[in-house]
Amino acid sequence: MAAAIIDGKAFAARLRARVAAAVPAFADAAGRVPGLAVVLVGDDPASAVYVRAKARMTAEAGMAGFEHRLPAATDQAALLDLVRRLNADPAVDGILVQLPLPGHVDEAAVIAAIDPAKDVDGFTPENAGRLATGLPGFVPCTPLGCLMLLKDRLGDLAGLDAVVIGRSNIVGKPMARLLLAESCTVTVAHSRTRDLPAAIGRADIVVAAVGRPAMVQAAWLKPGATVIDVGINRIDAGDGRTMLVGDVDPAAADVAGAITPVPGGVGPMTIAVLLRNTLVAAHRRAGIPLADATL
Repeated sequence: MAAAIIDGKAFAARLRARVAAAVPAFADAAGRVPGLAVVLVGDDPASAVYVRAKARMTAEAGMAGFEHRLPAATDQAALLDLVRRLNADPAVDGILVQLPLPGHVDEAAVIAAIDPAKDVDGFTPENAGRLATGLPGFVPCTPLGCLMLLKDRLGDLAGLDAVVIGRSNIVGKPMARLLLAESCTVTVAHSRTRDLPAAIGRADIVVAAVGRPAMVQAAWLKPGATVIDVGINRIDAGDGRTMLVGDVDPAAADVAGAITPVPGGVGPMTIAVLLRNTLVAAHRRAGIPLADATL
């Protein structure tokens, strides 16, 4: 039996609608709408597309968007000065500095300069530490979106075996911590894992976030496992065309119980969760409780 498709696109649309529905009440109480500032340095095509999508969806949610496009040659001091100004701007609830940054800029220094209360990407050391120690804070958007999809599909995750493939600060590590907080038994696998197929074969949940096309083979999966494919890889489809594929072999759909498609699975969740985080940041900064406590 083919796996059930986990429709991240539809879930993300519902989440964005819930965020938009909560904005008017905040505006009535605070006298302003939530504000998201996005900083793009340089002209990376993929980043530019992503920033445009964020701007469009921010407006659709009824929020204020503040876009700052800087030349690739912008020096680190100028970028840090912009971050400090956004930290101090009362109209800005969330700050997102689009990665990657040009090579001459220290990404860690720029991320660390963001006010943790406005760090809606969840990348600052303070928010990473709060996640690691079980304290409330902001969680990176992609892994939080993955967790939402898993809980929507499976309900209570307690006691399930989970494998997270990849150990980045953006997806792998926070994903593992979120699953631990749900009382899963978690293995973090990576390029040095000695027997990756065996580790995956024990897992009820597989989250693949390595950036290697079709690396996870169908034969490695436990029958009925739930698979979250975070990978978005562009490959040659022939005749000068390219196509997007995930980190999991498409044949996995014949073994898994449920799987996210690529595209249309995890990708749409990232911006939806970003808007959710911005809404939460606005409420926290204004001292206004969220009417929808499930957000």
